[in-house]
Amino acid sequence: MKPTIAAVHPEMQEIASKMPQFPFTARTLWLFRFLIRVLIKPAPMPVDIQVKSTFITSQDQKTKIRIRIYQPQATTSKAPALLWMHGGGYIGGVPEQDDAYVLPFIQETGVVVVSVDYRLAPDYSFPTPLEDCYSALKWLAADAGALGIDPQRIALGGNSAGAGLAAALAQLAHDRGEIRPIFQLLVYPMLDDHTATRKDIDPEAYYVWNNNYNRFGWESYLKQPCGMDKVPAGSVPARRADLSGLAPAWIGVGTIDLFHDEDVAYARRLKEAGVQCELVTVTGAFHGFDISAPNTQVVKDFRKSQVQALKNALKVGFTEVPVPAREDSPGSSTRR
Repeated sequence: MKPTIAAVHPEMQEIASKMPQFPFTARTLWLFRFLIRVLIKPAPMPVDIQVKSTFITSQDQKTKIRIRIYQPQATTSKAPALLWMHGGGYIGGVPEQDDAYVLPFIQETGVVVVSVDYRLAPDYSFPTPLEDCYSALKWLAADAGALGIDPQRIALGGNSAGAGLAAALAQLAHDRGEIRPIFQLLVYPMLDDHTATRKDIDPEAYYVWNNNYNRFGWESYLKQPCGMDKVPAGSVPARRADLSGLAPAWIGVGTIDLFHDEDVAYARRLKEAGVQCELVTVTGAFHGFDISAPNTQVVKDFRKSQVQALKNALKVGFTEVPVPAREDSPGSSTRR
């Protein structure tokens, strides 16, 4: 079924009607990455937030991984930390694209954000991107003192494929037992390659990210067709049989996002496994709606929910949780 303009939230219909579609294919991937390099520039930051890039060593000691650090000047020796993974379908993106996105987290919680410039598929398929993120997690915990953070208050987060990596990283950290992240902030996460095989979905439908793009992203990452009986262990978060023992999570997604069904299913499975999980669904919101329409009230409410979830998880000043909008309201979000 193809979402129509009428299905889009009223605040975002004009934006959706003018939204271009970029053809993500093996032939155009170079252009996508070139445009990112040209168009994505570091966002201006307040003077009280120091931003710098540095390099850490990969797990195999063979590669330098760039990380982007956002640190409030007022950081104490016990500041919480958020390890952030950018989106891009596992095939593109850079940390700088989320400069403005992570800013409210820093300003409203005092968290130190570390964003990972993980290597990208198909040049580097699984497990390389995930291992790059794990290298950053280990570095973050090991250098906690120098960074002024509390190693007991590290959260994982990301959007789209970055949120998929955050979910996979939570699973990997649980299994290795070296570091215990305390929270997952998963913004419309890319979790399940099975979605790319669904016959009930128009492959060219959906705003921003459709199922043709989805198949290309997953197959670039997995180096095999989507929906196979077996995938490499740890590569597809939704394929994990046992979700018990994972860190509590917040999952947010729009009702006309391609990832809606897989995200709702993952949230349900987390709760069934005894993992605390808040699910926020936004009526009429498409993939990346919060980036496309940042000044709309529906996006402000969505972002406010993320900040509040981080505050609660990281134990940053407790404030009253916002009352959800009425479900019969055009801008309603549904918490489950």
